[in-house]
Amino acid sequence: MRLLDVGCGPGTITVDLAERLAPGQVVGVEPVEQPLVAARAEAMRRGDTTTRFEIADVLDLPYDDDSFDVVHGHQVLQHLSDPVRALKEMSRVCRPGGWVAARDADYGAMAWYPEVPELGEWRTLYRRVARANGAEPDAARHVRAWAREAGLGEVQLSTSVWTYADDEACRWWGDSQAARVGGATFAQQAGEQGVSAHDVARMATGWQRWGASPDAWFVVVHGELLARVER
Repeated sequence: MRLLDVGCGPGTITVDLAERLAPGQVVGVEPVEQPLVAARAEAMRRGDTTTRFEIADVLDLPYDDDSFDVVHGHQVLQHLSDPVRALKEMSRVCRPGGWVAARDADYGAMAWYPEVPELGEWRTLYRRVARANGAEPDAARHVRAWAREAGLGEVQLSTSVWTYADDEACRWWGDSQAARVGGATFAQQAGEQGVSAHDVARMATGWQRWGASPDAWFVVVHGELLARVER
């Protein structure tokens, strides 16, 4: 089998898939080189010498029709200006009878406790920033509509959740989100929405305070799409 992993990021899921498909061929793609460096390092760390990581844009994939048996995207559609076109491209490069698979979160459906005010401010700001970039942060609830508009045939839809509800997991989730919020890219985008660096730093601290709470609980809702390609 051949599998294409679009928006592969640091490659952790990609090399997991490669282990499942061995000796099949897996290709991971990103539109820029930086995350591919980490992905290649992850493959090397695991002794994977066959998985390829290449620069490619999911809105205009540089592959022939019917090139792959499975085309997969995890947390990708929510970041795109044209998710319908992406699904069409994913379907185009997938062979008849193959599968297009996508899974995306829904920021509007996230729930947490305790009710740390900074997390509510962060979600409002994140959704504003994403939409200013032409993206859709509440992607999960749109997956069915996007699949229909893309003309996908046999479609299976499901949901799943990530649940953070123990000390170690909540501390990791809080710290990782604090690092994202406090990063230069988000701070710049927040500034473009009129939010000060001080307020962004306060949101990041709020994430850490939430993660340190002995009562911390967080749920991320996902929408999942599995479509059998028909021609």
